[in-house]
Amino acid sequence: MRQKVKVAFTDFWHGDGHSEIRDNPLYRLISKYFDLEISKNPDFLFYSCFGKKFLKYSCTRVFYTGENIRPNLSQCDYAFSFDYPVTIKNFRLPLYHLYGYTEKLRSKGRGPVDLSDRKFCNFVYSNNRALERVDFFRKISRYKPVDSGGKVMNNIGGRVANKLEFLRSYKFTIAFENSSYPGYTTEKIAEALLANTIPIYWGNPLVARDFNPHSFINCHDFKNFDDVINYVTKVDNDEDLFKKIISAPAFTNGTDNEFVNEENFVKQLNTIFFSTTRSMVARRTDRIKYWLHPSRPWDAAQALARRWKQRRRTTRINR
Repeated sequence: MRQKVKVAFTDFWHGDGHSEIRDNPLYRLISKYFDLEISKNPDFLFYSCFGKKFLKYSCTRVFYTGENIRPNLSQCDYAFSFDYPVTIKNFRLPLYHLYGYTEKLRSKGRGPVDLSDRKFCNFVYSNNRALERVDFFRKISRYKPVDSGGKVMNNIGGRVANKLEFLRSYKFTIAFENSSYPGYTTEKIAEALLANTIPIYWGNPLVARDFNPHSFINCHDFKNFDDVINYVTKVDNDEDLFKKIISAPAFTNGTDNEFVNEENFVKQLNTIFFSTTRSMVARRTDRIKYWLHPSRPWDAAQALARRWKQRRRTTRINR
């Protein structure tokens, strides 16, 4: 029988309603192993980086991020993040696993492709603030035209309806993260691998801990983008080399890495839910910070300050 746990979710990229929470990929992953009861008075709060509502909760807090930001371990008891090192408080859970791509890559594997109908390279993005990948797109386009099917640099007459289907038509995919940081691996390289195209990857300099380094082109292995493009040109013109890379398994030795091994994930959940030595962070100060946060009406903050001052005065008199 599965253990029942009272939880709440807040400050994610969606609302806090029951149906929205149940659509949360972290909720779905945890609920595979535990019976989760969504509660207004939870024993455990899972929160992300899109708000400050978490400050009003005095239960055990667990931070999750799919963005390139660091967990503040003074405000949470545990964290699921991209970061190294993995510790009792910080468990590395890369975003691509929450998309369900691990199992698909494991079961599907990779294999030979028919190059006769493959176009050169694609680029599908909507964030125009990631300057590195725009710069790379422009540079590699001098060698051969690159088809852009997203919002940024679009040159095919509109945005693609199905990204994975679009990727499958190309030999290479520009799989750049929004930014670079050790451990920060999102779904971008996983989607390219799943579409059986060769990712040209930039972002996490330690990405070879996630995926088989022989299955993609890692920009961090080269001195600069010009050297990367020279190597892409070589692979593009060497059918044997291309097939060697495209047929390599996504995971080293065909085995999931330790960060997406769900046995390790469940062990961490057991530590969070059932440890008798949980390190509870300071709560009273956090609740004040929540009510004094700029997003709160100023009159409510003043009222709270008056109540707090009155409580302290009463305490001194009673002494």
